[in-house]
Amino acid sequence: MSTLLSPKVLPIVLLVASNVFMTFAWYGHLKFKTSPLWMAVMASWCIAFVEYWLAVPANRIGSQVYSTAELKTMQEVITLVVFAVFSVLYLKEAITWNHLIGFTLIAAGASFIFRA
Repeated sequence: MSTLLSPKVLPIVLLVASNVFMTFAWYGHLKFKTSPLWMAVMASWCIAFVEYWLAVPANRIGSQVYSTAELKTMQEVITLVVFAVFSVLYLKEAITWNHLIGFTLIAAGASFIFRA
C-alpha cells in the first residue's frame, strides 16, 4: 500500500482516474444526442468537477518527483489509452490501424520526454 501512495505512483493512479472522469465529461454525452445541449453541458461540468479534484492533487503530488513536462506527457498518454478503451467499450466505435499507429507514434514521441 505504501508503494501506491508514493509520489512516483500516486500521481499516475490519480491521473488515470482523472482521465476516466474527463473522458466521460467530454464524450459521454455523445450517447445522448437527443438531450438538450444545456443538459449535456451541465452534466459534463459536474463530472469535470470531480476530474479536477483528482487532476490537481495528481500534479501537486507528482511535482515532487516529476517535471511539469513529464506530468503533462503522462497525462496525454494516459488520455489516449483511456480514450481508446472508452471509445470501444462505451461508444462502440472501432479503433482502426490508423488510430493505433497514430497513438503509438504519439507515445513513442512522449518517450523522449523521459530520457535522461
